[in-house]
Amino acid sequence: MAVSNAVATLLEEYKRFNSVQMKDLFANDDKRAEKYTLNFGELTFDYSKNRFDDKVLKALFELAEEHHLKERIEDMFSGKKINVTENRAVLHTALRNFSGKPVFVDGKDVMPEILRVQAKMKEFSDAVRNGTFKGATGKKLKNIVNIGIGGSDLGPYMVTCALKKYWAKDIQCYFISNIDGTACAEVLNNVNPEETLFIVASKTFTTIETLTNARTCREWLVKALGEEAVKHHFVALSTNAKAVAEFGIDVNNMFEFWDFVGGRYSLWSAIGLSIALAVGFDNFMELLKGAEAMDNHFRSAPLDKNIPVIMALLGIWYNDYYNIHRYGVIPYDQYLKFLPSYLQQLDMESNGKSVRLDNKKITDYATGPALFGGAGTDVQHSFFQLLHQGTQPVPVDFIIPAISHNENGKHHEILIANVLAQAEALMKGKTVEEAAEELRAAGKDEATIEKLKLNKSFDGNRPSNMFLLKQITPYALGMLIAMYEHKVFTQGVIWEIDSFDQWGVELGKQLALKILPELEGSALAQHDSSTSALIAKVVALRAECKKEQAEKVA
Repeated sequence: MAVSNAVATLLEEYKRFNSVQMKDLFANDDKRAEKYTLNFGELTFDYSKNRFDDKVLKALFELAEEHHLKERIEDMFSGKKINVTENRAVLHTALRNFSGKPVFVDGKDVMPEILRVQAKMKEFSDAVRNGTFKGATGKKLKNIVNIGIGGSDLGPYMVTCALKKYWAKDIQCYFISNIDGTACAEVLNNVNPEETLFIVASKTFTTIETLTNARTCREWLVKALGEEAVKHHFVALSTNAKAVAEFGIDVNNMFEFWDFVGGRYSLWSAIGLSIALAVGFDNFMELLKGAEAMDNHFRSAPLDKNIPVIMALLGIWYNDYYNIHRYGVIPYDQYLKFLPSYLQQLDMESNGKSVRLDNKKITDYATGPALFGGAGTDVQHSFFQLLHQGTQPVPVDFIIPAISHNENGKHHEILIANVLAQAEALMKGKTVEEAAEELRAAGKDEATIEKLKLNKSFDGNRPSNMFLLKQITPYALGMLIAMYEHKVFTQGVIWEIDSFDQWGVELGKQLALKILPELEGSALAQHDSSTSALIAKVVALRAECKKEQAEKVA
């Protein structure tokens, strides 16, 4: 691609700014934090601890304008088919549209159907929670088991865990996604069939992992309660009424969603039924309302006041100009411990692409970075060594609520002290001279000081964002998730990729379907020598195990 004016400017800004230290920026401007902090409702976004100044920001905003970001945002919200490889609109935002205004796809307003399914979700979740929808033996359904994979699992799992404080006292939620039989076994060993409701989440009702797990759970239930129990203990989140009915599920208990809702954006849809069952439909609506608030901010705020846009542009600054192709998300809240896993799919499945919208291969810049993370303070004792003293900086998003749902002694004050200290330490660092002085003050001799001072120094100048929330509520969580959705979309616009398809997951699935019969005894197809040898070894080991088991029985 030809180098645009904004890109040329950013390349020059990188040369100018590469050696600048953030601690000097703070020392020279006592208003820096105030200048680079945005407040939106109960969310505070402090992005002052990043490697930029006004000139860098100006060039980044020009980059967004060159890619017509505001127009592309409107394209998404108005139902244009921006998922170009699948010729689909992208309207997860319509699922949290409380404005009363229509949203059109192919000339049809989709809001009446969305509202119909939401009303059905409310009616069903209320009935399960108050005990009017019962199991086959008349007992209340207290165990909710969501069977899905990818977006049909990660979103509901993350949200229900994040909102654990809002669960009904007599309901427990479980999630089965992995095709590994252990995933099913561990859940089924912990629930009573008379009190268990299974939610099968598969739009096509053909997803191999989900249907394999669902059939195993069905067999377990039928063995305990009989065939008739299926309609009392299974519901479906799907559009394939025929397959749902053949499974034995009452199609009246099938909840639809639509092609304009991608899997990793689907927790706002019927895929969120497990959330509504756990925390109540009113709290599920609060989640959606928080997301809508962030939608409205993203759609209307100017670029220089727009939280997802600034997040995205700083990420591009590091990814494409500093060549830092990874970042961390560290929530300092135990309830948010699965947020990084959820964001891995959102970010890496959306923007892990190498083909542009014009159907040409990307060769001259990088797209989606790798994301990792975990809950603080646990991860301070796992990978923070790399964050502080590794050879390459890792930009970090820190997330912290000011108020815990479990205020207990000084726990939360210590937690907050840790997150603020980590961000400050990453930015300031510690010079070799400062390390030497500390060692000297501790009474170390000069030989020991010489040996340790470099090891105890920190380069600093390592960027981070700080997201401060009042408390983790359904509304606040909705805002937070939508914020990352829009950040990812913004980066996709600037990288000129389709953030809403996922063709990269297909090849492995296709090859697995070829290998499966070979593991069951069919002749080997043509593979590379490594794959063929591994298949043969697995077949031999499993045959040997079966023989040993038969001999024990005999």
